Amino acid sequence: MQWSLFVLILMGQCSFCLCRLYEYRFVEEKKTWDEAQKYCRDKYTDLAKVFDMTDVKRLRDSAGNQGGAWIGLHNPHNDDRTWLWSLPGVEFNDSETEWAGGGNNPENCVVMVNHKWIDHPCNHKHPFICYDEPNQNKFHLIDEKKTWLEAQSYCREHYTDLVSVPTQLNHEELKKIESDHSRDVWIGLFRDTWRWSDGSSFSFRSWDPEKFNDESNKRCAMTVSNGKWSSDECSHTKPFFCYDDEMILIKENKTWEQALTYCRENHHDLVSITNRLQQGRVEEKAKQANSPYVWLGLRYSCPLDLWFWVSDNLVCYDNWAPENRTEDCDIAVAMSARDEHKWFRRSEKETHNFICARKFRNNK
Repeated sequence: MQWSLFVLILMGQCSFCLCRLYEYRFVEEKKTWDEAQKYCRDKYTDLAKVFDMTDVKRLRDSAGNQGGAWIGLHNPHNDDRTWLWSLPGVEFNDSETEWAGGGNNPENCVVMVNHKWIDHPCNHKHPFICYDEPNQNKFHLIDEKKTWLEAQSYCREHYTDLVSVPTQLNHEELKKIESDHSRDVWIGLFRDTWRWSDGSSFSFRSWDPEKFNDESNKRCAMTVSNGKWSSDECSHTKPFFCYDDEMILIKENKTWEQALTYCRENHHDLVSITNRLQQGRVEEKAKQANSPYVWLGLRYSCPLDLWFWVSDNLVCYDNWAPENRTEDCDIAVAMSARDEHKWFRRSEKETHNFICARKFRNNK
């Protein structure tokens, strides 16, 4: 254990890793979307995927104010519409729904009235409720009629996002706001047929309400000058964004020590998770595992009497399953590859798939 870690322990501080689990590469050479996808897969990992508003800013900053660059979102038009939450990092669970009529209408956006959900045309205008994560007063009724995309854009610019997920929608404060209002309000639930090039199930979309066009011939997404997105014909040529992934899932079952050795000999280290955004990205990898758990770089030290990441980050963020953060020797942590992707204490002798962190390549 490095001396710097002991200093942090004594000071009662946390060491936050501000790194991202992938980097963006802006390529100025103009290509069709398919050509850009092949280029990114040959030289990096894939066309850019975007997880949240922080990623939107990273893309905008990496290309200056230049717009019209391909990203990895496309619309195969296979009619496989999937319900998604506007708030990044949370998955839709059909068993937690409050549909008024079963959610079988053909529309793609959702209003809530009397605490029931109704799918509704996205271009209709309604008041809406924003969610504000940093503020204790988390919910804000905006009594101004907007389309769903306009409402989403407003909430992201002024708060965090449209109110999303059952834990928010069932909050007593929100129920009171809704009962006082008693009219249809937009919530952050939508569905579409757009998919990420690398197969990620990220629900995040950042369409520009004034420029987005869902015409059948405009199946590929691009950035515009304000950092938001529009769409265009995939055969048009544009610059583009690739991403370079710092994680790799190893679909081999190894003990925790074997997994740590493998990662350090072949890549960099077992993966560490220091915030919710990294948790979401590791979840995407874990979904592809062929074991029930995947090893993380977190273990318990009996001599030091603490949990620590092998990367020397303290455990300042966690996602423990209930009653699993209990100390014992020869224990390491694995993430569930299914369901809510909670963290579980497991014997180091068990064998599971694992996720390595790797160093970024310097391809230009």
